[in-house]
Formats: sequence, structure tokens, C-alpha cells
Amino acid sequence: MSEGTHSVMSTKTALTKQRFALLAVGTLIVLVVAGVLIQVLRAKPGEAQTNATTNAKAQNPQVKNGRYMARVNNDLIDWDTVASECVARYGRDVLENIINRVIIQQACQERGIKVTEAEVNTEIMRFAKRFNLPVDTWLQMIQTERNLSPTQYKRDVIWPMIALKKIAGTKINVTEDDMKKAFIRDYGPRVKAKMIMLDNFRRAQTVWDEVAKDPKSFERLARQHSIEPTSRALGGQIPPIRRFSSQGQEQLELEAFKLKANEISGIIQVGMDRYVILLSEGRTEPIVTDINDVKATLYEQIMEEKVQMSINHEFDALKKKARVDNYLTNISTGGVRQASGTQNKSGVQPAHFSESAEKAQPGRFRPNTSGVQPGTTRVPN
Repeated sequence: MSEGTHSVMSTKTALTKQRFALLAVGTLIVLVVAGVLIQVLRAKPGEAQTNATTNAKAQNPQVKNGRYMARVNNDLIDWDTVASECVARYGRDVLENIINRVIIQQACQERGIKVTEAEVNTEIMRFAKRFNLPVDTWLQMIQTERNLSPTQYKRDVIWPMIALKKIAGTKINVTEDDMKKAFIRDYGPRVKAKMIMLDNFRRAQTVWDEVAKDPKSFERLARQHSIEPTSRALGGQIPPIRRFSSQGQEQLELEAFKLKANEISGIIQVGMDRYVILLSEGRTEPIVTDINDVKATLYEQIMEEKVQMSINHEFDALKKKARVDNYLTNISTGGVRQASGTQNKSGVQPAHFSESAEKAQPGRFRPNTSGVQPGTTRVPN
């Protein structure tokens, strides 16, 4: 009997130990699972805010659709408020830029002209090389000095320039006379001078009489009477005058180079209502005297100038031809439109917006936020 009793007790003990083992293992599993669940369910950094935003979007369909752009406590700032502020601050310049691109784009489409991204990148490399800069440094400098991102620089500066070059399509010739004038302009002697500028001939005559009596009073009179603020603050001092420096200043240059040192000019009319008196202080000494030393540089510079003149001329012609109704400024330009039997010879008319006009030409004058204009010619990003 004792042997039977011992057998039963051994069996009970084994069962008890097995139960404790299962309980321990079960407890461990529960603890591990709980730990995993805690890690999974614990809010990650920023997740609470994301959840709150998700909830806000669920509760506010307009937030979900992007109509609201910010929340300040319980106040929502909507898209229209931000858009109106942007238009008020930058709208005119941005719209004008887009209008100009569309004008060029349409001209390219009419002529079957395309500008590739490779051409744009090559042109940027050429500019960077001219200044001995890596392309990345050049683009960074453009962004810093002109506040243009690489995308904006390509789209708003380089692409239109290449497109207009193709539209102009004229062969540029550089003559010997061009070379001689450019050499005199950039490397020839210059007249050092002081200037008094006035906007009334009688006042100019009075000042000239005073200067003629006492040439030493020139600086004082320039500070008192000149209407040109920069030179007035310097007692009439101006940068040395060059020959062939700019169109419209031929008479001023001619009179300046007639003067001897310390000689006062007569009254020189510049433009419609500007009168200038000069006091010559002699001439500068040329650093370069042989045109052959700078011939290659001059040739490249003249080519660039003539190309730019050709581009400007072509773009002016395109703008005059294109009918532009600017609903932001309420001004229409270009084209020919007869109204009530009377033609506006100025080419500038008020633009009248109407709902029917907008429906007839939906989105015609709206900014294209994709950065790529419609059509076959693509503006590179």
C-alpha cells in the first residue's frame, strides 16, 4: 500500500510542477506581448500632432481639401487669404513675368521653335565659364544677388533668351568700325569732370553766369542747385565721361571732349528738359593703346551687345503684336482692337473683365504653377 501511495504522491507532485511551469511561461508571454503592445501603441514624436491634424481634416472637409493653410488656436487661415496677400505683394511682377513667357512661347509655337533642356544647361555653363566659376557657384551667386532659384533662372532668364535668339534668327556682323568705337569706348581716354544738372533753362542760365564769374564756386553751386542726387552730394563729381558710351548722350560726350582742363562748358541740353553744365578736370591716361591686345575680347563683347539688341528688338515687336488683357492692372496692351469706331493709337486700353469672357477663355491669364507652359516647347525646370 505504501508503494501505491508513493506512486500517487509522485504523480501529483509532477503535475503540480508542470502546472507551475506552464503558469510561469504563460506569465512571461503575457509580459512580452504587453511590452510589444506598449511600444507599438506609444505615440512617436510628432505622431500626436499628425493624429490631431488627421482628426481635424476628418472633422473639417475644407482642411482635407487644402482650403485652409494654418490654424492659430481656434482660428483657421484659409488659402484665399494667403493667395490674396501674395497677389497684393508680388502679383504684378509675377504676372508680368508669366505674360512675357507666354508671348515668347506662342511665338515659338508659331515658328516651330523648340528649346531643349540641354541647350539651357549649355548656356548656363557658358556664362559660368566666362566668369571662371563652377556652374554650382554661378547658380548660387545668381540666387544670392538676384534672388532667383536655379529653376527660376533657367525658366525666366535663360530659356527666354535662347528662344528669342532663335526667333530673331539674324546673323550678327561685327565691322571694323564697331571694333574701333568699342576700343575707344572701353580703353580710350576719358574726361574727368564735375556736373551741375538742372531742369529749367532760365535757372541753368543763372547758375552758369555765377560759375563763369567764379569757377571755384562750381562745387558749392552743384551742392545747392543740381537735381541729380548722387553727384550733388559729391559736389558735382561724376564718373569719367567716355566716347560712344550710350545712345542719346552723343551731344554731352562731344561737348565734354572739346573742353580743356579747368574749362567750363556752355549749357548742354540733355533730353527734353535736362540742362547740364560741365567743369573739365582733364583726361585719364589709356592703359591699353593697341587694339590688337584686346581684339578677341572686344569681338566677343560686341557680339553679345548686338545679340542683346536683336533680342530686345524682337521682343518689343512681339509685345506690340500680342494682345494682352491684364485683369490685375486693368490694362490692355498691344494688338489692334476697334472699339465704337474709335481706335486707341496709344495701344494701351483698360481691360474689362467679364464672367462670360472668362468662361470663353478659361484660365488664359492665370499663373501656371506647374512651371511648364502648355504646348510643344517646354520650359525646363
